[in-house]
Amino acid sequence: MVPVESVVLNDGHNMPKIGQGVYQLTSDQAESMVKLGYDLGYRAVDTAAWYDNEQGVGDGLRSIHARSFLTTKLMPVDMGRINSFVALDRSIRNLGVTNIDLYLIHWPGRDRKRYEETWQTFIEIRAIGKASSVGVSNFTIDNLDHIIEASGVVPAVNQIELHPYFQQKELRAYHAERGIITTSWSPLGRGAPLDDPVIRAIALKHGRTPAQVVLNWHLRLGLTVIPKASSKARLQENLASTEFSLDEEDMKQIEALDRPDGRQGMDPAVFDF
Repeated sequence: MVPVESVVLNDGHNMPKIGQGVYQLTSDQAESMVKLGYDLGYRAVDTAAWYDNEQGVGDGLRSIHARSFLTTKLMPVDMGRINSFVALDRSIRNLGVTNIDLYLIHWPGRDRKRYEETWQTFIEIRAIGKASSVGVSNFTIDNLDHIIEASGVVPAVNQIELHPYFQQKELRAYHAERGIITTSWSPLGRGAPLDDPVIRAIALKHGRTPAQVVLNWHLRLGLTVIPKASSKARLQENLASTEFSLDEEDMKQIEALDRPDGRQGMDPAVFDF
């Protein structure tokens, strides 16, 4: 079993650097994969109300009497003070826990008053212990500036699209200055960078797979990752990305792969709901 290191959040809690993503898994698939992931050494699971598989995640952990660091996210339609409390209680019931380790606002949307009110509510949620840590997902620098100025509270985490073709350097630097942990979603870039000749050459050099090279790149940058996996082999492959370390030349070569048009998911600056 590969031990997974943790990072300390700005509120003092520890979070594993690599977690198990369950995006696009059905509840039944999530149940079986979470059980398997725990057996292999994963100690963090990332889900969301939007994924409609919280019940499966909870069932998987309950069936083996295990507890992992659980991250879930507020569905956009549930933003606002009252809705946030109701949605959180629903997620807690689905996951079968008494509190969430990390609760995130999934998307900011374009209504500043709505995401500000929701962030203020998240601060209350943390204060009463229903979530140990609170953060955001897909927030831009403008979004972050707004909620930090309005509340005086800095999110523990911002979970964003980040991979070799879309490296988010400006946002990462902002996070580093303010003590926000960057978590990369879609860390493998939906597979596109895995066929890149640069990535494949580095993989050959280290005797590793392209996916392991990319995940190790994230970890070397001080990022946390939540790669999705739907097989035992992929779970093992992802976890083994912690067993080696890229050198400085490798890091420079991957840094050069960044693209102005590298985004693959929705742009939070324009996405609304």
